[in-house]
Amino acid sequence: MRVLFVSWAWPTHFYPMVPLAWALRAAGHEVRVATPPGLAAHVTAAGLPFVPVGRDLDAVARIREYIPGRAAGTPGRGPRAVSLFADLAGAMADDLVAFARAWRPDLVVHEPTAYAGPLAAAACGARAVRMPWGADLMHRQATLDAEARELAPLFARFGLEGPDTLGALTVDLCPPAMQVPEESRPGPLHRLPMRYVPYNGAGRVPVPLPPAERRRPRVCVTWGTTVGRLDGSMFLAGEVVTALDALDVGIVVAVDGAQRRLLGDLPERAKVIESVPLHCVLPHCDLVVAHGGAGTILTGLAQGLPQLVVPQLIDHAFNAQRFTATGAGLSLGRDEAHPEGLRAAVLELLEQPAYRKAAEEIRAENDRRPTPARVAAQLARFAGSAEPLHPAASADSADSAASAGPAESVASALSVEGGRPC
Repeated sequence: MRVLFVSWAWPTHFYPMVPLAWALRAAGHEVRVATPPGLAAHVTAAGLPFVPVGRDLDAVARIREYIPGRAAGTPGRGPRAVSLFADLAGAMADDLVAFARAWRPDLVVHEPTAYAGPLAAAACGARAVRMPWGADLMHRQATLDAEARELAPLFARFGLEGPDTLGALTVDLCPPAMQVPEESRPGPLHRLPMRYVPYNGAGRVPVPLPPAERRRPRVCVTWGTTVGRLDGSMFLAGEVVTALDALDVGIVVAVDGAQRRLLGDLPERAKVIESVPLHCVLPHCDLVVAHGGAGTILTGLAQGLPQLVVPQLIDHAFNAQRFTATGAGLSLGRDEAHPEGLRAAVLELLEQPAYRKAAEEIRAENDRRPTPARVAAQLARFAGSAEPLHPAASADSADSAASAGPAESVASALSVEGGRPC
C-alpha cells in the first residue's frame, strides 16, 4: 500500500501524524510526506521521505490577524481562517496533484486544514483520510460552508467537483473528553480512534534529569512553538518562571533555541532545556504550566500530569475549557495570570491529588486506545476494500478484526475498539 501524508508548513500540525507514518513504514508500506519546502527539515528529521510541493506563504502574518483584539471579524479556525488555508492549498496544488497522479497512492492522509490533501486524493482516485492534530475544530457547519465557497474554484481548476473535505475516514487521536461536543458537530463522521503517541520533534536528549524529588516537586514551564512566532509579548514563560521562584518547587523550562531570548532574565535555579522533545522531559516532572496548545496538553496527559493552562489564542481557549472540564487541571485568563494567581494555582494542583488522579485516568484511557500499529493494519484493510463505509453492526474483538479478510475490512476497521460513526 502507498500512503501519502499531506500538511502545510506548520510543524505542530505535522507532528501528530509521525507515529502513524512510522507504523505504516514498519509494516512494509510505502510512505511519502508532501509539504511546502518550509517543513523539509522537520520531515527529514523524523526519518520520513519528503516530497516538496508548491511554495511557502507567509502564514504567520495572516495568523496574527486572528489573535483576539487584533482585527475585526470572525476569529480563530472559523470561516475567516478558511481563506488562509485555501490560499495555502492553492500554493501546493499543482505540484501535489502532479505527484499524486504519478505516484498513485492508495490513501492520502491529511490534517484538516491541509485542503490540498483531499484535492490530491480526488485528483488521483485515492481515499482521503483526515487526521486532526487534537480536537476536531474544523468539523463545524460554518467551516464546511466556507470550505465549499472557498475551495470550489480550486477543485474546478482540476476538473473536480466538490470539495469533499471530510473524506472517507477520520483518524481521531483526541481523548473523548477533550473532543468537540457532539451537539456542536454538523453531523456524524466515521472516526477511527488511535492512541496519542507523543512526538514533539527531533532533538538531542541530554543526560536525563533525575526523577523529581518527593520533597520538592518539579514543574515544567513550556510555551509551545507557535505563540513565540506570532507575538513575543504573548510568550509568558519567563514571567511564569519568575513568579514560581518563590515556591519550594524545582523549575524546568523547556523551549526551542529560537525562544531562549524571549525568556529574559531567569532565577538562577531554573533549569533551561533547549530543543529537547517535550515527551523526553515530562517523565521527570510533576506538573506542566503552559499555553494550552493541543500538542502540549496531549503530551502532558499521555504522561498523566496535571496542568495549569494560560490560553491566549482562540483554539487554546477551547482546549483549556475542555481540559479543565476533565478535572485534570486549571486555567487562568491573561489578567488572572499574575504572580499571586500563578502561585496559588500551582500549589492547588500540587497539593490536591484529585487533579493528578484525573490526569492519570485520561492517560489510562489513552493507553487503551488502538496503537498506531493497529490503526496502520486497519487502514491497510480499509484501502483494500471497495465496500462503502457503513456503521458497524457490532463491536468485534480486536483479534477477530485483525484476521478479517478484505470483504470484511471496512466493517472491521470501523468496529475495532470503538471505531464507529460519531
